[in-house]
Amino acid sequence: MKEMNCKLLVIGSGPGGYACAIRAGQLGVDTIIVEDKAHGGTCLNVGCIPSKALIHAAEEFSHATRFTGDNVLGISVQKPTIDLSKTVAWKDGIVARLNGGIGALLKHAGARAIIGHARFRDGKSVIVKTDLGEQLIHADKIVIATGSVPLEIPSLPFSGDVISSTEVLALTRVPKRLIVVGGGYIGLEIGTAMAKLGAEVTVVECASRILPQYDNELTKPVADRLIALGITVLLNAKAEGLSDGKDKLRITLENGEITELPFDKVLVAVGRKARTGDCGLEELALKMNGQFIQIDDRCQTSMHGVYAVGDVTGEPMLAHRAIAQGEMTAEIVAGEPRAWDKQCIPAVCFTDPEIVTVGLSPEGARALGDDIVTQGFTPAEGMAQSGGVTIGKFPFAANGRAMTTQNDSGFVRIVARAKDHVVLGIQATGGGISELAAVFALTLEMGGRLEDIAGTILAHPTQGEAFQQAAQKALRHATHI
Repeated sequence: MKEMNCKLLVIGSGPGGYACAIRAGQLGVDTIIVEDKAHGGTCLNVGCIPSKALIHAAEEFSHATRFTGDNVLGISVQKPTIDLSKTVAWKDGIVARLNGGIGALLKHAGARAIIGHARFRDGKSVIVKTDLGEQLIHADKIVIATGSVPLEIPSLPFSGDVISSTEVLALTRVPKRLIVVGGGYIGLEIGTAMAKLGAEVTVVECASRILPQYDNELTKPVADRLIALGITVLLNAKAEGLSDGKDKLRITLENGEITELPFDKVLVAVGRKARTGDCGLEELALKMNGQFIQIDDRCQTSMHGVYAVGDVTGEPMLAHRAIAQGEMTAEIVAGEPRAWDKQCIPAVCFTDPEIVTVGLSPEGARALGDDIVTQGFTPAEGMAQSGGVTIGKFPFAANGRAMTTQNDSGFVRIVARAKDHVVLGIQATGGGISELAAVFALTLEMGGRLEDIAGTILAHPTQGEAFQQAAQKALRHATHI
């Protein structure tokens, strides 16, 4: 067996893993990164990037379809068609280019990349099965970045026409009837895209509402849009399994009635779980938080010299969190003093309309109670405050740019501390609102106040003006509403 040595071994080249290896290489750390499939992990290969490509194609097709009939823009086109296999080929081309880009970045940074399946022998060594045989790698430090996989329902195992988000993004034909089990962001993003492409979509959600991690005010525009697209949403409903003929899905409805719905494909999108079962973690003495690896504020596990980043460490399971963790861990391994001190991690739901959340919600801010409220503080006259919090909201229906792009549903909402106007959270829903996530996050990370936002000159006409107007609304001097 061939043996190799390095200072840092990274297992998994998803966003957390490749960011860690690249940064470590930049800092002069002798680094090896092992990946059993393709660089980029779930996000690049079967998640974030390909799903957004599908969503974009579906949106373009939806626009074209809308112009076949009477419309206020006066545009008229013939009935459009879509060759989904060509769309998938385009998506695959994007993925391939980004795959190659990561490989080039790793090489440029001096990190050695090995394609193969890694399995722990102990806390300092890993056996990697490659096409050329097994390799034994000894490392001073190890970073576990194995990511996550779709969560399977026991009564609906992935097989045949019961598929996960991985398989649905590789379909070459639009299913006539698609049932989506799960009303979270993955199910609704893909379900909405498929509906725009012409599929008859039914969403089965066991909770009392869709997107339960968001408040009703944020999700109402999405729920309204689902209705407009003809998507059927069954709430308080449970998927029980397939019929005897394997062509219908048995569902227990809210009233207890059991019904069967015919389908061409069933997409099970009920969440994801840590990928920990095939890398020999049982050889290590790691403390776990349920299925996830427990880490501290330096991404250190319970074993000295073993770190973990990304989805394998739990929620929020977001690529940008993994990247930040990976970069920080590389710097720690290189000897730099680092600890996790981020003020916020933005979350984006790419539904129609999109949803962005950063920091605390109104309810979350109020729940802090005395941690926010300063006794004896007298708010400015007319300022809305509740539990030490002031809130400003501005609708896109009053935003010129949103109106001219026909994206005037939704709003921007700012939550600030009443005593000093420091921004605690920002939420928004609307068309293209994901592109404002950067400025929302930057505001919180830099300790911005309402006056900072309200006093900044923003370009007109842009959707970003709604952010400024929401701050002015909280200060009670909005000029456009």
